[in-house]
Amino acid sequence: MWNRKLLLAAMVASTFAALAPPVSAAVDVYITTPPPPVRFEAVPAARAGYVWAPGHWNWRNNRHAWVKGHWERERSGYYYHPHRWVQQDGGRWSNERGKWDRTPRDRDGDGVSNRRDRAPDNPRRQ
Repeated sequence: MWNRKLLLAAMVASTFAALAPPVSAAVDVYITTPPPPVRFEAVPAARAGYVWAPGHWNWRNNRHAWVKGHWERERSGYYYHPHRWVQQDGGRWSNERGKWDRTPRDRDGDGVSNRRDRAPDNPRRQ
């Protein structure tokens, strides 16, 4: 009887473990080796509903490794920031991962968000 309860409990626990979302952690990594020049990649023809995420250098196994560009499904109300390397103080480099950010509200379409626009209702200049 005890073995059946233990077996049932183990099965239930393993089921919940299988359904748990994967854990990912954003870790800031600083290196002193600057990234190589960006490689040329031919950008494929545009795809409706997708945004091109260009290729970039990643830090893997103590060296820079090229990651090819790929399509990201477009997200309404958001824009995509591609990966980039940023030089910090002291000659250190950090990798800012590609990410999606909310599109700033811009009523008049002049490229200045309403928060910072002194005249948010002006017509767009042609």
